[in-house]
Amino acid sequence: MRHDEVRPEDPFYPDELERMRILSDQKFEVNHAFEVVHDDEMVSWFRSAVTKPGAPGYDTNRYFLWCTFSVLAPYRRRGIARSHLPLLLELMDRDGCRTVTLESEEESGHAFLQWLGADKKSEGAENRLHIPDVDWPMMQRWIDEGAKGSPETKLEVYDDHIPDPMLEDFAPQLSALLNTMPWDDLDHGDIVETPEILRHEYERMDLAGLKHHTVLTREPNGVISGMTDITWAPHRPTMLVQLFTGVRPDARGRGIGKWIKAFMLDRVHRLYPDAEWISTGNADSNGPMLAINKRMGFKRHRWGAEYQITRDKLAERVEVLV
Repeated sequence: MRHDEVRPEDPFYPDELERMRILSDQKFEVNHAFEVVHDDEMVSWFRSAVTKPGAPGYDTNRYFLWCTFSVLAPYRRRGIARSHLPLLLELMDRDGCRTVTLESEEESGHAFLQWLGADKKSEGAENRLHIPDVDWPMMQRWIDEGAKGSPETKLEVYDDHIPDPMLEDFAPQLSALLNTMPWDDLDHGDIVETPEILRHEYERMDLAGLKHHTVLTREPNGVISGMTDITWAPHRPTMLVQLFTGVRPDARGRGIGKWIKAFMLDRVHRLYPDAEWISTGNADSNGPMLAINKRMGFKRHRWGAEYQITRDKLAERVEVLV
């Protein structure tokens, strides 16, 4: 029902895949899940996640809890969303968290978070590219110009997960690239990828039947200067999802971002000729990536924002409400 409310035009995520996702072991996070039921119908759901003690990156992420909850449209304005707040505070205290991050892409969600007193910290959008409209001669020029502009840089392609023997070298370099993403005003810890975390992520991709593709550039000294990865799934055969694209700051200005994005687009178009769309998320502040995406033909599909509220401010709000 939530899918029909907010994303009726998109492929539906199959129940069996959701069941496997819920039941599969989550090694590096503590997850909580709750629901509100009325006459045997789930009318609201609540999910939270926090880094598990001892997990890589725990020291800088232990104080941040991520949470999402939603109420079906016919049951709104009855105080159901508000009733989740004491539970949220209890979880923050249970896990020792100081800040909770929430997000919304719906007007009702923005209104609720503003009423709560949460601060808007980052804005962004899901952008989509309609593949039949791509300017393929321009993409070929980007590929040619990228190779010409960095003649000593090697482009590597992996039409599956990154091979296990590479992970010891790849994981820390991926962490470095991920931590160059713009955070705007969000309070946050460090992103830490390890071989163990990547193997776990790959296992979960495999459970969902995802096909994973990565394109990266490597400098003569072995440093990965740029990368992009994308997934395809049987339950959404007409849509590809671009996960992450990043270029090291010291390698920017050489056309590497355009090179790897164009090469990936050309490759997946050949591998999945029935795919019509590519979906990706971008912070509004990420000007360089947005400029590349706009030239490729990406257009804003859905806007959203992330909010944060401290544990103490949430406690004050709960005390007033109770």
